[in-house]
Amino acid sequence: MSRVQQITVLGATGSIGLSTLDVIARHPDRYQVFALSGFSRLAELLALCVRHVPRFAVVPEVAAARTLQDDLRAAGLSTRVLVGEQGLCEVASAPEVDAVMAAIVGAAGLRPTLAAVEAGKKILLANKEALVMSGALFMQAVGKSGSVLLPIDSEHNAIFQCMPGDFSRGLSQVGVRRILLTASGGPFRQTPLAELEHVSPEQACAHPNWSMGRKISVDSASMMNKGLELIEACWLFDAKPSQVEVVVHPQSVIHSLVDYVDGSVLAQLGNPDMRTPIANALAWPERIDSGVAPLDLFAIARLDFQAPDEQRFPCLRLARQAAEAGGSAPAMLNAANEVAVSAFLDRRIRYPEIASIIDEVLLLEPVVAVNELDAVFAADAKARSLAEQWLQRNGR
Repeated sequence: MSRVQQITVLGATGSIGLSTLDVIARHPDRYQVFALSGFSRLAELLALCVRHVPRFAVVPEVAAARTLQDDLRAAGLSTRVLVGEQGLCEVASAPEVDAVMAAIVGAAGLRPTLAAVEAGKKILLANKEALVMSGALFMQAVGKSGSVLLPIDSEHNAIFQCMPGDFSRGLSQVGVRRILLTASGGPFRQTPLAELEHVSPEQACAHPNWSMGRKISVDSASMMNKGLELIEACWLFDAKPSQVEVVVHPQSVIHSLVDYVDGSVLAQLGNPDMRTPIANALAWPERIDSGVAPLDLFAIARLDFQAPDEQRFPCLRLARQAAEAGGSAPAMLNAANEVAVSAFLDRRIRYPEIASIIDEVLLLEPVVAVNELDAVFAADAKARSLAEQWLQRNGR
């Protein structure tokens, strides 16, 4: 490569951000950190700045920015600290930036990711909510700007690797019959249904295969994460919800599959380590070392598959319904889920009530067309309000 690429990492202190920085550090001849952002882990963000020496760091509040700026100066660094959504958008769209890792969890990542898209950057998309909330608008912006959009979720990256290069022509045009989206089943795959009433946040966050943040771990336990991924897959690969089938695969070795009309099924396999899809997207269309150990099929010995139980995982059913409804439904689904998961992590509601809150929000609020970003955020705000009303009405 003739030039070192400048990388902005949004959500640097999370698991995806840290894995990204690990891959970047393995290839100093290829990549340099331009900017890092963090939300609440300021000490960790400071340590990352000391190690990677970015030009910019972004935090959500002015007070935190002042503290971090003082600490950076004391460490002898010239890193400039920016604040809030405006700061995130600035480091995502800066002319010097080649690629943006979009790894901010939840709706907060939407505007900065869109800013990077509109600036024509290479987008490494780990923030699935950006597509869930505003799929049509987001993909229109990608097409208009010429931005390169590469999926980081292990499942979508696997699908991307198994698709023909011209899949944008349409699945039927390239001979694809369906997408098989794998799911581990999370920590409650075999838990007796009656016991789900009493599971704790700690149990929900104890994923058997992946190390992730608390919110996404709960989403994985409820399989809402897979529902959001289903919606995301529809937008990334121009698929109908009926063309995306979820398959529970407890070993998390096959990350997803693509079924072709000639009977061929292509699968991408690997150890459950996010550095593989990150390295794939960073270097695409090349391949680079990710630091991930080779897959030992003899140690794995077996691969199991089963259909998801929608009685056990009602969030998956709700997500599919939102995907089929389209319009504002996915944004409302995501917003209601964020409120419900936060309440569960705060021990205000029981685990099964996550789905109850989402279901009520989707029933109460009619689906409307989404033709501009303001409509997306209006749907998001309305769903959050309805979810909060559920909590208040039920004394939570």
